[in-house]
Amino acid sequence: MAPADEPFDFEAFLLSIGKLNYTWTNTESMLIHLIAGLSGMDKEIATVLFLTLNTTRARIDMVERLAKLDRTDRDERDRVLQITKRIKEQSTLRNRYNHCIYAFDDQGGNPRSILMRIADRKDRLKMGQAFDLDVAAAQDVETAIAEIGLINRDIWRTIRDFGYPA
Repeated sequence: MAPADEPFDFEAFLLSIGKLNYTWTNTESMLIHLIAGLSGMDKEIATVLFLTLNTTRARIDMVERLAKLDRTDRDERDRVLQITKRIKEQSTLRNRYNHCIYAFDDQGGNPRSILMRIADRKDRLKMGQAFDLDVAAAQDVETAIAEIGLINRDIWRTIRDFGYPA
């Protein structure tokens, strides 16, 4: 990304968000293999289950619950849970830019992302959390893309090491 003294390139940022989405979707689909391997089902049945669970959270929960079964070897469980932990860590940033609207400054300043989520608190609502889009935000996206790529490779290694359906 650009040094801090260079202007923020919103168009390049949007291209990075596209790359983040591609990388995320590709890696999330790898959960199919983890579901198949941990449950003892074939990839076709695991795919149906994966597609039936229509949120990332539900898919990760499924993988984690299968890994926590007593029949799962400790090394296998630890590796899978480490992978799902890393996926969840990356989901915060991914959600920030996939479930937002973009607001633009009428004075020409950097745009902001505004989350499209309502958080119910005890006695009030919290909504519209805003994040500045700047060189640091763009670098966070690039870092996330790289980490998701590493997670993808670790999932493939796990599939191979434990003989999961590929």
